Amino acid sequence: MSGVLILSARVGAGHIRAAQAIQKAFAESGATESVQCVDALDYANPLFRRLYTKAYIDMVNTMPALYGFYYDEREKRAKHELLRPAFSRLNTRPLIKLLEEHQPDITVCTHFMPAEIISWLVREKKLATRQAIVVTDFDIHVQWLCPSPAHYFVAIDEARAHLESLGVPPTAITVSGIPIDPVFSQPKESGAMRDKHGLRRDAIVILISAGGFGIGQVDEVLASLLQLRHPAEIVAVCGQNEELKARVDRLAGDVPAASRVTLKAVGYTTAMDEYMAASDFAVGKPGGLTMSEALAYGKVFVVVNPIPGQEERNSDHLLEEGAAIRCNNLPILAYKIDRLLNDLQRLISMRENARRLARPNAAHDVVAKLQLLEAVPG
Repeated sequence: MSGVLILSARVGAGHIRAAQAIQKAFAESGATESVQCVDALDYANPLFRRLYTKAYIDMVNTMPALYGFYYDEREKRAKHELLRPAFSRLNTRPLIKLLEEHQPDITVCTHFMPAEIISWLVREKKLATRQAIVVTDFDIHVQWLCPSPAHYFVAIDEARAHLESLGVPPTAITVSGIPIDPVFSQPKESGAMRDKHGLRRDAIVILISAGGFGIGQVDEVLASLLQLRHPAEIVAVCGQNEELKARVDRLAGDVPAASRVTLKAVGYTTAMDEYMAASDFAVGKPGGLTMSEALAYGKVFVVVNPIPGQEERNSDHLLEEGAAIRCNNLPILAYKIDRLLNDLQRLISMRENARRLARPNAAHDVVAKLQLLEAVPG
């Protein structure tokens, strides 16, 4: 292929990870020099960039109910919004200049902000491109909808039906799943992964992305998990947060030697696929990418306090399909997991449901469809 520009925005890690997954799938298909991946916020003025990222993080961490209200209200009026898209364009002039100069044959957006800018440029006849929009949640919010023609990649059939109800032609929708790193499509034996990373074979392994929680919540989540009645090893991935890793390391050191439960802190790692393959459960906030990674290896997802809005809707889909449990009160987190472990038939069924929903090849499926789009004249 030639002239593919993948655009994202670092508002939460999932949008960036989806873009990187698509870029990697392009590279594995043999297309490298013609494919570029950019963060749209790198081409925005510093004040807008800070406002766009900080406002989101602050709201979901300190006022989740307000964020949920804002999310729902935007859905009601998104089709009639004029000021917000205009404000985005005003503050992303370097991005507009990049697009006008580059004139990519295909643009792929994993966040709605660059998607609406591209849509405006197409309508103004300042850009001729085939636009693709990759929705990074299981549910469809109408903020993803663009007035100019675009091809939509969605997670599930229900999302396709929703887009069709909003007037999107069926031929402009592909149910691909959410693009995750293609490495998650490679089979891995759980025992071998446990041996590689020094994890116990005589216990269940619970993987938690500790960096996804607020400071207080991490303590509550781990304190509850340490009360598990079944032998367990908790793997807390702290990412680049060294202070958090140090705190988890200290907590791990305080666990009595006779405890059924052990705790292991992991810093930044490029082996999330291996830790996921080694685990029995994934505990965390229900972002679209995180949930898709868990499904790729047939793991039951334990939803913890989803924020209203996209996280709550994501969790609803997995709960409805019987691939997740939800804990809204952290002190009973261990109780809920112990209860599931005591119901072997239910646990087996949930793992089968997770495997049924999995789309580990989503990134490659998106690339294959984009290659077909480029081959179509016009």
